[in-house]
Amino acid sequence: MAARAVLCLAGAALSLYALHVERARARDPSYRAACDLGPAISCTRVFASRWGRGLGLVEGLLGRDSAANVPNGAIGVLFYLLQGLLAADQTPPDLARERSKAVTSFYHQPAIDIAAEKPSVRLTPTTMLYSGRSQDGSHILKSARYLQQELPVRIAHRIKGFRSLPFIIGCNPTILHVHELYIRAFQKLSEFPPIQARGDEARYCALLRELLEDHKDVVTLLAEGLRECRRHIQDERLLRPFLDKTLTSRLGMRMLAAHHLALHEDKPDFVGIICTRLSPKKLIEKWVDFARRLCEHQYGNAPRVRINGHVAARFPFIPLPLDYVLPELLKNAMRATMESHLDTPYNVPDIVVTIANNDIDLVIRISDRGGGIPHDLLDKVTEYHFSTAEASAQDPRLGGPFRNLLDLSNSGQAGPMHGFGFGLPTSRAYAEYLGGSLCLQSLQGVGTDVYLRLRHIDGKGESFRI
Repeated sequence: MAARAVLCLAGAALSLYALHVERARARDPSYRAACDLGPAISCTRVFASRWGRGLGLVEGLLGRDSAANVPNGAIGVLFYLLQGLLAADQTPPDLARERSKAVTSFYHQPAIDIAAEKPSVRLTPTTMLYSGRSQDGSHILKSARYLQQELPVRIAHRIKGFRSLPFIIGCNPTILHVHELYIRAFQKLSEFPPIQARGDEARYCALLRELLEDHKDVVTLLAEGLRECRRHIQDERLLRPFLDKTLTSRLGMRMLAAHHLALHEDKPDFVGIICTRLSPKKLIEKWVDFARRLCEHQYGNAPRVRINGHVAARFPFIPLPLDYVLPELLKNAMRATMESHLDTPYNVPDIVVTIANNDIDLVIRISDRGGGIPHDLLDKVTEYHFSTAEASAQDPRLGGPFRNLLDLSNSGQAGPMHGFGFGLPTSRAYAEYLGGSLCLQSLQGVGTDVYLRLRHIDGKGESFRI
């Protein structure tokens, strides 16, 4: 690239000198350039002849006075200037090779097709809990070897899902960027050597951290890509299976990777990412504080939140998915409450969160008095809405000012759900992935109750698998 720049500079300099010689000769017929070596070797005579303009071709075709019959020096300056600009804009060789490799894999990577045909081996949280400790530390290597076998298979399944998208959507640059993120992740994981010792495992942890960072904005990118090609989407519901599977698979892979990395930590009441004595009340309080700060920033005030029910309950659970779902549900309730009481922003009704714990599942009810959801929108709020921006003006739950506010939390765990139209449907998909459900009951004109039901990981019923 440097050599090309030097050549462009030299060429531009010579072209400028040729242009100078031609103009000097036009002003002074007796002018002699430094490159005139004798009567038989004279660059001045060449530049002043028909061969010094229009590459010697234009005069014969269009005449000497044609506007296209410009000096060769001017053509040279333009040519080398464009060459220099193209050289400056050229992709660095390493990145170009990586992109080429990814795009080539899109069409010609048989390893992806082979891995996509393998079944995924999903673990129960109970298995993760009881295999997360050992006296000799062997559980670390076992966990890493499981991930080395499992993650490429799950990523290959997602690549296959991207390939099955309608052509016009799959070719969207933002969607294609996400697709290539998965391809590069597959390559890096597949090319990692077998994990034999702790040193191998340490390098594998570094790779996992790198990939988690690379993929942190995938949900936002998917939302943006689908909005960009929304005019080509006749029915958003047709993409629900793809989005549900992509988002829940992403959650599962992030939970597995985060669990393995957390096995190196010695945190009280934790085995990996599993809290052995989770207090739903404390977790709710943490996200209430978060949502209230956002609400106060936007509206100058925020509703009080009262928590009742089984507030003393403690049990083994994975807080990570709740760290995605709870802030989404709480900020929706606060937004609806504030926007339905704009005339009295400092006198708004409380939001009530009720915890119900039993042998089979955990139920969290969030009750607001935000006016409820209109009948014509009730069936749509848990669907992906990446092409109905107008609806956000009708119902605050489908967009609104909180979208800008949540940009502030993009660095936190709630950030990935800030994409417009993806918050509630993503929460629903996560709840169903964890063996539970997300249901809304609306009293139009009064408020809305949201019921989040999640199955216990060690309850009487069959546990979910990650």
